[in-house]
Amino acid sequence: MKSTYITFGQEHKHIIQGITFDRNCVALIDNGRETAFLLFGDKWAFEYKDKPDMNFFPRGIIEIKLEIIYA
Repeated sequence: MKSTYITFGQEHKHIIQGITFDRNCVALIDNGRETAFLLFGDKWAFEYKDKPDMNFFPRGIIEIKLEIIYA
């Protein structure tokens, strides 16, 4: 399973199990777009195959463990 990096727009904010995903962080997830749409609907900005320039994301990378979310 290939991991992908997802970023969020200015107005996109999600809280999943107490973790905030917004414009200041990058989500690292498995299964790319399919998983992004399952978790965030259409409220995210870009998908990257490689780690984006982290200078734009002060909160860093948040890895999403799907087995924890769907447990």
